[in-house]
Amino acid sequence: MVVHHFDDLLTETLEIPEARAEVLDQVCSVDRVGPGLVEPLRQLAESVDSRTLSKFLVGGITKRDLPLGQVHSLLWSASTGDDLVLPPLPNHLFQRDNSCWIYGGVTINTMAMPARQRETVHSRAIYRHHPLFADQGWRYWLGGDGLDHQPATFEGGDVHVVGNGTVLVGMGERTSPMAVELLASELFAHGAATRVIAIELPHSHAFMHLDTVMSMVDRSTFIAYPYLDQNLRSWTLTSASASAGAGAGARILENTDLWSAVAEGLDVDKVTVLTADEDIRAAEREQWDDGTNFLAVAPGVVLGWDRNVTTNRMLAANGIEVVAV
Repeated sequence: MVVHHFDDLLTETLEIPEARAEVLDQVCSVDRVGPGLVEPLRQLAESVDSRTLSKFLVGGITKRDLPLGQVHSLLWSASTGDDLVLPPLPNHLFQRDNSCWIYGGVTINTMAMPARQRETVHSRAIYRHHPLFADQGWRYWLGGDGLDHQPATFEGGDVHVVGNGTVLVGMGERTSPMAVELLASELFAHGAATRVIAIELPHSHAFMHLDTVMSMVDRSTFIAYPYLDQNLRSWTLTSASASAGAGAGARILENTDLWSAVAEGLDVDKVTVLTADEDIRAAEREQWDDGTNFLAVAPGVVLGWDRNVTTNRMLAANGIEVVAV
């Protein structure tokens, strides 16, 4: 396994003139900073090395960072020295969300919350220009056009690629039905998947993504949050065309039982659903640390937070190896 640090990838991408220009065209815009600050901000960005620029783009830029005299800018005039001219991206560390890989391609996601929407500028630049990714023959399922697709928002924490041509996608406060349907149509058009199961989630920050509600921990075993209706409403999307040709779209069927639909997608008789045996307050405490959010690295082997003692113990008792982080 190779771990790539996003700040290194971004720094290396910004060394490429075309990529740097592409990022700055979108960040130093009149809509973000007003007409009077476009050029001063652009000049600052062009004057620093790529490592410093990547830190500015992620960490933000204050008025004090801009060594300017008299500037005809309302934003500048209304700001104090410590006010942010370019807001930081504190959630950029959650790299599962602004893009995600699904079988043979990637999505560059239109994020739901304003605090995260600029993250996709960086991810798109890396995938388009960094030597590790550019011209490697994979597809963009969503977001390759560089457009803002609001309100068709989509986030990677809602995506579970479970195998056998099946993808689970949560629909809650972050991922919209429109984006799920667009994704499914693209996957079917290129024969990358055979079904997408859309799962309705509560519009609650506690369950912001599918991976806070359930995670796959073995070939046909899932862990689920215990105090949530396990038969969440769901729909199975399949290709509208037997040939799955381009533009075929999707057939949509509401499921009577979520786990039966998942079992059918995995081509197994049934799936096993594990939940921790604990009172609701203890469950909420572990859910605060995403107690159902695990990363499967091999069948029956997962990475999970060490604070979730009850959940980890339950998984171990059911034959799942938990590598505590």
